[in-house]
Amino acid sequence: MSGSRSGLHVGSLAADSDGQGASFIPSTAFLPGETVTVTTSLDVLGGAGGTFRFVVARPAGLLPYRRALRVARVPGDVWRLQSRPDLAPAALKLVRHAGSAGSDDIFVTPQFGPVQNGPEILDPTGRLIWFTPVPPGDMAADLQVQQYQGQPVLTWWQGYTDAGMGIGEDVIYSSSYNPLATLRGANGLKPDLHEFQITPRGSALTTAFFPVFWDSSSGHRITHEIVFDSVVQEIDIPTGLVLFQWDSLDHVPLADSYQPAPAGGVSGGSSNPFDYFHIDSIQLDEDGNLLISARNTWAVYKLNHRTGAVLWTLGGKRSTFRMGAGTSFAFQHDVRSVASGDRTITLFDDGAGLPAVHRASRGIELTLDVRHRIARLAAQWGHSPPLLAEFEGNVQQLTNGDHVIGWGQQPYVTEYGPGGRPILDVRFVGDTSSYRAYGFPWTGAPSTPPAIVASNSAQGTTLFVSWNGATDVAAWRVMAGDSATAMQTVETVPDTSFETTIELPRVSYVAVQALDANGRTLATSATVQPH
Repeated sequence: MSGSRSGLHVGSLAADSDGQGASFIPSTAFLPGETVTVTTSLDVLGGAGGTFRFVVARPAGLLPYRRALRVARVPGDVWRLQSRPDLAPAALKLVRHAGSAGSDDIFVTPQFGPVQNGPEILDPTGRLIWFTPVPPGDMAADLQVQQYQGQPVLTWWQGYTDAGMGIGEDVIYSSSYNPLATLRGANGLKPDLHEFQITPRGSALTTAFFPVFWDSSSGHRITHEIVFDSVVQEIDIPTGLVLFQWDSLDHVPLADSYQPAPAGGVSGGSSNPFDYFHIDSIQLDEDGNLLISARNTWAVYKLNHRTGAVLWTLGGKRSTFRMGAGTSFAFQHDVRSVASGDRTITLFDDGAGLPAVHRASRGIELTLDVRHRIARLAAQWGHSPPLLAEFEGNVQQLTNGDHVIGWGQQPYVTEYGPGGRPILDVRFVGDTSSYRAYGFPWTGAPSTPPAIVASNSAQGTTLFVSWNGATDVAAWRVMAGDSATAMQTVETVPDTSFETTIELPRVSYVAVQALDANGRTLATSATVQPH
């Protein structure tokens, strides 16, 4: 490997975890803007006779740190827990719950507090199941259930955000809420909040934003502009090595953007780079290629997973497809392929940004006739009353055919049943939002013991008990005694909420056992003395 200015570079080879490839890790960095020539004895894709070249980007620095915003406080906007005073999860309330509402749990990531941000799970009735806060000033995004190494796991992104994108890490947790893996990006880039998908081969598809100096004289007559390059990375989870990388600036011109350039132009030292593309979803399609969405070009792209070439474009200024009645979308998020043949995709059509082009946001399902290049509207879902989201949002098709819509900037999550009828609607009590919202079946068995707080009064002893993340608790067995070594069962009460309150005659020592529906003991709390 040789740089046109830095000369020959030595380094080492690091093998991918599946043994099917490797990465060359140079001992010293190449210089910005130089051309690198790689010569190998291999038939490398895109090379000639084993030789290929590329140009190193000119980095323009990292996103500046900005603490997460907080929404205004309103009564009841967080759940206060006596047994877990360290937790202040954003509270949600039921707006609608039909008898036909699904049985999946609800997955959200409140991102503007009002007190703490973090991944949060609720049951179908809106009862809290699990919450864990991220560090103060940071936020979380995209909590969902995925498969990793043959097991269901929780995944999410956490970090800080600025200019609608993030710098952070992707995490994988087991069903006992223990960390299994953390991805911190590759090739000098840090994971962004918009996507973290685990593929069937066990790799991770992630997004990143890369501020670079760019010659955009053809569009803005500026030769040294700071532009955000939207990046797709496929990363080998065990090793952290890059398996595939795609950069929007290599494939999509700035002229395709609907986003206006920052006022006065952008030059070196400006704090407002041109975010012309803004990738916000990636999906590995059933044919092995990639489906990505770009908010600011109002377009969906099908990418060749080997070469990175754009196979077709849906929407935007240069659509490969003729857009049928009602199919046009703008500032969209979360594009997903949900059926083959005459291809069916879902997406969240924000319709609002700069400028707003729709009166209300919606979820839509499009049928793509790939052969004749025609897009048709198959279904759409709106909210009552109408909502207009300037950013974020998603559409998820459940296994039973229902659809869950997270309304992004707006504090609602809605499930639609047959015929597009809303059967479940919940909202944050405060005006916080969740980047996406999902419905998944989930079974959690925490490795930590249940929490217990006990206090005495003239009337007796009051217990507050909870077990953050447990899904199989049906009842609590209360054990009490005059000493910690002389305990006996005094009562068994049903589990009623995330935190169950139990009233007892005055006791000296007390503990609880979590029981499942068959009366089996799942875990035992610490023994405490009421205060």
